[in-house]
Amino acid sequence: MSRTMKLVVGVLLILVGVVWTLQGLDVMGGSGMSGHAVWAVIGPVVALVGVVLVARSRRTPPAGAER
Repeated sequence: MSRTMKLVVGVLLILVGVVWTLQGLDVMGGSGMSGHAVWAVIGPVVALVGVVLVARSRRTPPAGAER
C-alpha cells in the first residue's frame, strides 16, 4: 500500500471511529447505532487502527527517495 493511500485510509478510519464512538455513547444521534454500547467499543478500535496507519505512513520514506 502506498504512503498516500495509508495516510488517506488512516484518516478515514480515525473519522469513522470517532463517529461510531460518539454514536455508541449516544452523543450523536440519528442512526440505528445510537445508544448501543458495542459501537462505543468498536469505534475506538477502528480509530486506533487508523492512528497506526497514519503513523506508519509518516515513517515510510516517500516513493523514489534514495535509501
